[in-house]
Amino acid sequence: MKKITYISVFAALMTGLFMTSCSNFLDAENKTSGGQTADDYFTKDPGALLTSAYESTKDIVFSTDLYCRGTDLYIHTRGSAATEFDTHTLTAANGTVTSFYSNTFKTINYANGVISYSAEGSKENAEAHFLRNYGYYLLTQHFGSVPYITKYINDAETSYPRTPLNEIYSAMIEDLTNIYNNSNLEAQNHIGRASKQSVAALLAKVYLAAGWDLNTTLNDAAKGTYTVNGTEYFNQAAAWAEKAINGINLTMSFADKWSPFNEGNAEEIWSIQYERTGYTGDITTGGHSMQNCFGGYYGTANDGGMKAVDSNDQQSEKSMYLFEPGDLRYEATFMTTMYNAQKPAGATAANWGTEGYYAYYNVADLSNFPIAKKYFPYWYTKEQVQAYVDANKDGVLALRTSEGYANDVRVALLTLPNVVVWTYNNNGELAPAEQSIATYNVQTSNGVCVKKFDDPNSNQVGRSNSYRDIVIFHVSDMYLIAAEAYLMAGQSSQALSKINDVRKRAGLAALASFGAYDPQYTTTSSYTATDLDLILDERARELYAEGHRWMDLRRTKQLVRYNIEFSEYVSSANDMANTKGEIRWYRPIPSNEISANTGITEEDQNPGY
Repeated sequence: MKKITYISVFAALMTGLFMTSCSNFLDAENKTSGGQTADDYFTKDPGALLTSAYESTKDIVFSTDLYCRGTDLYIHTRGSAATEFDTHTLTAANGTVTSFYSNTFKTINYANGVISYSAEGSKENAEAHFLRNYGYYLLTQHFGSVPYITKYINDAETSYPRTPLNEIYSAMIEDLTNIYNNSNLEAQNHIGRASKQSVAALLAKVYLAAGWDLNTTLNDAAKGTYTVNGTEYFNQAAAWAEKAINGINLTMSFADKWSPFNEGNAEEIWSIQYERTGYTGDITTGGHSMQNCFGGYYGTANDGGMKAVDSNDQQSEKSMYLFEPGDLRYEATFMTTMYNAQKPAGATAANWGTEGYYAYYNVADLSNFPIAKKYFPYWYTKEQVQAYVDANKDGVLALRTSEGYANDVRVALLTLPNVVVWTYNNNGELAPAEQSIATYNVQTSNGVCVKKFDDPNSNQVGRSNSYRDIVIFHVSDMYLIAAEAYLMAGQSSQALSKINDVRKRAGLAALASFGAYDPQYTTTSSYTATDLDLILDERARELYAEGHRWMDLRRTKQLVRYNIEFSEYVSSANDMANTKGEIRWYRPIPSNEISANTGITEEDQNPGY
């Protein structure tokens, strides 16, 4: 499949406009030489700047800190320390927040440049409008009100006041609706370019966010209660989600949807493109690291042939019991079987690719392939796992380090409060032992890892060599956006229908009502379930590790409630507030941006900081 190729225009040109610092989106430096100006170049070829706009999105679409931590789904294990994001103690000097803020404005500025230099009504112009609005969608979800800038910054202007949030939403909706109705964008595009389908998906998300931010009132942060003051935005969110769905039924299996051999499939609406073939830089560092997140530590990749994961963003106790028995998404999301690799005597590394972790993708017949680690979810019994061990202890579970293999076998039943782990004892027998979850979590190989982003061609060295496309919008997400919008608009039956469509593909029975949902995870007596919990749980299962969770919880006003219930770092709303009692619902506006932008003062900082 031919993909959009991202090559930074500034690496190819001797002239152009460069952003001089990641920490200050307002400063631009004109590095033109030889008599040719940026105006001369980009007026003739705005597509070159559009390429840089697409390329720049790679810096903003994935961050476990920003998108995943401080929620109910992920924890740090094996001694990995909590971050400011986990403990909700961010400051305006946080480097991750600062880079995200400036990098997102960089994407917006590139897009504004394309709009400035391209013909109105051209496809390039419409794509740039889409990218600009995607940037503002991210900024509004993380920061609320920000400067809304529609001109290309290539001068010394430094005054950009924050624009009221309702005005930003209105401008985004008008802009996106116009390019949907009046542009020559393709109906769909599965290789990374904006399309009318991706515009509809973004409009659905913008309308949904606007409905929550502008037309609901928070009553009690700790209880997550709110009042709906109007449904217009929610009705529009549902309508645009339906346009993005475009009649596509969820007939593709969840495993096929996320197969590394099925990129660009019909359910993908918009993705950020990566291509290993033809990459001219260091191939071990030119990709991204999403496959290296969301799991335990399985030993050094070279020594054991395992995937490099660092014990960050492992399954929380809620996540361990989030999936229902029979949910096909569990096996499609998590790597439950990790294969062994030979490590010949004197070798510096275990065999790779067709052995070890990636044998799962690269070996045609795994029926007799030696296993290193095997994980069973909570709905299995100890007796069932023991029967599996007994049936395979002389076969796929038999090979060990003493026989030239890199890993000794480890089988685990992931239950609470105790995990059951089978390992070889001194008598050479695979024997079970119970361990508390706290004990288990400080060990190596402590649970499943996410496989959604695995690249079967990964190099053994380096942690940024996954060249899987990063899927930003996809169809089942739109089903759940529609479900949430219908629920908020008071149309519960339509909401439940969308949820059941998603559940059907997962192999689960349809729910007769919202009240019929019976989650398997444990909650305290003070926790009262709501209809919204079903939607958020379904989003957690369908979109696990995709980077939606923090925005989902902030948008729906459940961030405090879920942290109080499920986070080890939060016991009350005060733990997520400053000394004045202001809850940190948003990220802080970076301190150096306030210093550089004369249109913003310290009084404009978000509440809580």
